[in-house]
Parts: sequence; C-alpha cells; structure tokens
Amino acid sequence: MYDCIIVGAGPAGGSAAYHLAKRGRRVLVLEKQALPRYKPCGGGVSPQVAEWFDFDFSPAISLKSSQLRFTWNLADPVEADLHQLEPIWMVRRDVFDHFLIQQAEAQGAELRASTAATGIEFKGDHWQVNTAAEPLAGRYLIAADGVKGSMAQWLGFTARKRRLAGALEAEAQVDNPDSRIHFEFGMVKNGYIWNFPKADGYSIGIGTFRGGQPQDFKAILSDYAAAFNVDLDSSRQYGHPIGLWDGDQPLHTQNAVLAGEAACVVDPMTAEGIRPSMFTGVKAAAAIDQALGGNLEALEQYSAVIAQEWGSEMAWAQRLAGVFYRLPGIGYSVGIKRPGAVERMGEILCGKRRYGEVANRALKRLTGGLIQG
Repeated sequence: MYDCIIVGAGPAGGSAAYHLAKRGRRVLVLEKQALPRYKPCGGGVSPQVAEWFDFDFSPAISLKSSQLRFTWNLADPVEADLHQLEPIWMVRRDVFDHFLIQQAEAQGAELRASTAATGIEFKGDHWQVNTAAEPLAGRYLIAADGVKGSMAQWLGFTARKRRLAGALEAEAQVDNPDSRIHFEFGMVKNGYIWNFPKADGYSIGIGTFRGGQPQDFKAILSDYAAAFNVDLDSSRQYGHPIGLWDGDQPLHTQNAVLAGEAACVVDPMTAEGIRPSMFTGVKAAAAIDQALGGNLEALEQYSAVIAQEWGSEMAWAQRLAGVFYRLPGIGYSVGIKRPGAVERMGEILCGKRRYGEVANRALKRLTGGLIQG
C-alpha cells in the first residue's frame, strides 16, 4: 500500500513525488514511457521554481538567457536585456523531467517507467490503479498525466472546463545558436511563434490560443525557421495540444487531485506551462501530506490554493490575451513596443512581477489602441 500513487512523470508529477518522498511518504510514480523520453516543449523555465526546491537544477539546464527579442513579420524588433533578473532557463524536457524524477528517487520515491495505468477503482479507503502487469494500491492519487491523459475522466471530472490550444514544434540542431529568446507575432493569427535557444540548437514552435480559422502551421514554421538558416524539413515536427487555464474549477475528488496540464493551468497569454505544473505538484504534495496526517479538508484546500495563488493571476492573463490576440498588430504597436513593456513581461516570466500589477494599465492601452484603430 503506497501513501500516494502519481500517474505521470512530468514536471508536476516529479515535483509532487520529490516533496512527498522528502516528507517520508511512500510514493510510487507511474510513467507510461521509458525515461528519459522526448517531450515536445519550448523548454523555457522560470528561475522562480528554484525557490520551491532545495537542490541545484544546473545539471538539467541546457542554457540560460536574459535576452528577449520580439518581432512582427520578422521585422520591427523590440529587444531587452534582463540583466537585473535571474536568467530564464532553457531546458530539454527529456533531461529536465528525468533529472527531477531522479531527485525524487533519491528521497525514496519509487518509479515504474514503461508502465501505463489502464484503469482505476476506489476500494473503500484507497485507490487501485490497474496496469498490464498488476494492480497497485495507494491511499491517494495525483493525476499528472497531461492534457491528453485519461486520469481526469476516470476520476469523474467529466464536466470540467478544458480549453485546448494547438501547437507544432521542432528541435533543430545547429552550431553556435543565437542565445536570445525570440517571439514572433505577425506570421501567425491568434498566437505567436517562439524560438528558444539550447546549447546545441533551437526549439522552434508555433501555437494559437484563441481558436479561429485553421492555419498551415508547418508552412508558417518553415518560413520562420529559414530566417535562422534552419531547414525544418530535415527535423521531426511534433503537434500537440496545450491545456490553457480557463477559470477556477475543482481540482480534487475522493482521495485524488489533478496537477499539471491535467489541471489545465497553462498561462493563456504566453503558454508557459512548466512553472505552473511544478507549482501544482508542490501544492498537491503538501495537500496530500496533510490529508495523510488527518486533515479532512486538505484536498479541498488544494483547489482553493491553486485558484487563489495561480488562478487569480491567470484571470488577468486571460483578459490580456483576449484583447491582444484579437488584433495583435495593434497590440504589438501599443503594447510590446511601449518603453519598458518587454522588461515587465520578462519580470512576469521570471516570477518577479505579477500580471495583476500591470494588467489594468496594459488593458487600458490595448483597448484604447483598438478603439483608435
């Protein structure tokens, strides 16, 4: 009998496993793939996450960058050097996720990789998680199996809100990559293109966050990559959904919680997903530890904590995204090109500033620009 079974070994699952194991709880992590495994993701991580752990992430970081570059149709650039902030981490998810799980294992967590959950049943006072090999028993469950996982549905979250964005990404190996973090807004509707540097190449991706007419992501991304002398036809491309935050909702049920993209906590403005996933993993671990200690309201409090500490921020992010992506040309002109705007966005990405601190003024400028336009 495990104290907690965590399904999914991504940033949410790894964070939860580490903190539960460190508290002396018996933890099992199930991961359907062998580790390390490739995960399509730009790989930008806010250095704020270091505050939630007591070990050094350096071995899992490919590159650090404090330089941001924004463009509109590959022109009209806006650049900023966030030298006053801790640089943003650029990671490869196969390395980063595996490293986090290894830290959890060092604390006593057990990993069963290449082991998919095939179903779950509640057995009076614990959950039975079925696998192809054998059933496993845990007093509590954390569903951290991502936006495409089955755990949320199996747990009965059938009426929950799920707003999905679409993305296409590719990894390109290049010598001496540009170390700046690039964002391009003019070539795609209702979203943006990103180019995140790594020590040995780029993670180039495109995503849309408001819906709209279908776009030829592959052609757009190939045209963009050509500006960096990258031929994406020689790189494998990966399409995947992103679970955007779309309002507060319960993330708990009988002896179980949702975490990470299974909880749909991705930033609807920037599509940042690693930091919120790790945040939910940390908070889920604390809640389940308290529940194991006899706090009957701990899981309900978990839903409330995520709503208060992350959802309140995402409400502002959603308002900004709704205005900005409606007419991004105007948004770029009156928002991004405004002096200090890029620096403030960098502070948000680094966890040093909250959306709520800048959103009211930004919304007034954006809506004023829309009216004038």
